[in-house]
Amino acid sequence: MTDTLTPPEAGRRTASPVRGPRLVARLLASPLLWPVMALVVLLVVNVVATPSFLDVRLQDGHLYGNVVDIARNSAPVLLVALGMTLVIATRGIDLSVGAIAAIAGAVACTRIVGAGDEGAAATAIMACTVALAICVLLGLWNGFLVSVVGIQPIIATLVLMVAGRGLAMLVTDGQITTVNNDTFSNLASGFVLGLPLAFLVAVAMVAVTGVLTRRTALGMLIEAVGINPEASRLAGVRSRTIIWTVYVFGAVCAGLAGVIIAANTNSVNANSLGLWIELDAILAVVIGGTALTGGRFSLLGTVVGALFITTLARTIPNIGIPSEANYLFKAMVVVAVCLIQSPRARAVLRVRRTAPVARKGNPA
Repeated sequence: MTDTLTPPEAGRRTASPVRGPRLVARLLASPLLWPVMALVVLLVVNVVATPSFLDVRLQDGHLYGNVVDIARNSAPVLLVALGMTLVIATRGIDLSVGAIAAIAGAVACTRIVGAGDEGAAATAIMACTVALAICVLLGLWNGFLVSVVGIQPIIATLVLMVAGRGLAMLVTDGQITTVNNDTFSNLASGFVLGLPLAFLVAVAMVAVTGVLTRRTALGMLIEAVGINPEASRLAGVRSRTIIWTVYVFGAVCAGLAGVIIAANTNSVNANSLGLWIELDAILAVVIGGTALTGGRFSLLGTVVGALFITTLARTIPNIGIPSEANYLFKAMVVVAVCLIQSPRARAVLRVRRTAPVARKGNPA
């Protein structure tokens, strides 16, 4: 009787060897594992090339360093990718976010210049508000073409992708518009509690989106529309309203990113502002684990993907590779990460690892 184990002791002794493998298996199955590992590898490569890469210094109450610069520069990509995540979750795509960013930057800068008193904080706030209001209208236009007219999302947003640059050129009269407004500049270069304001704005948008999609039924409805639009419609889900909502949200995020990009240079060039940012956003979403086929999405994965894209852009010149090869290396790394994330690729690697063991155990 003294050698028998009591039920609590038996539970503790038998559960410990089981929980370990389960925890490891759960971590390996997590879609965030490989993007996070890829981000860590990039940081290690930068540290090897420049040992002081991760150094952060405090100056005048603000934090400075490569990591801080990466956080600041990731804000526009993170904002655009945030809106793109919800659009992709509904089986859509938005190729017009770069043009929308250019329109928002053009409207904000021209409003500040046209107001006369460029240094006034109220002028900058009003200009940004008008720019975001126009982005809402642009998002409604995209949502109308997709949900009401029934045009495929890639074609519907391609219309505004092409026409949007022309609209931005009309707003600026084809000229590079320069502004001088401290409030507007602080949106990109300012600090709050030592951290870049632009990054804090992007993080705040992610937090608000996370609360709305994970603490309410909105996220479930978005996923339902993406998984099976017809079934969700028959279940009473207003898929048209959901699609309209995500395209408006994506346009607002793109407009906010465009305002930050314009504030970073205190100017707007309608030809180049936000150029190809839609591709970076799509890559960030895919790297984060959100499938292009719609359905389940990961906001945290999108954050990791945006940080990965920005860190990669900083890594290439840091290790001595010309910046012209940025897109080539970006494509190579993204393909590698996506292959690692692919369930089919994992299955092939798993079969190759287990096949020799199976042959060894078979006497025949």
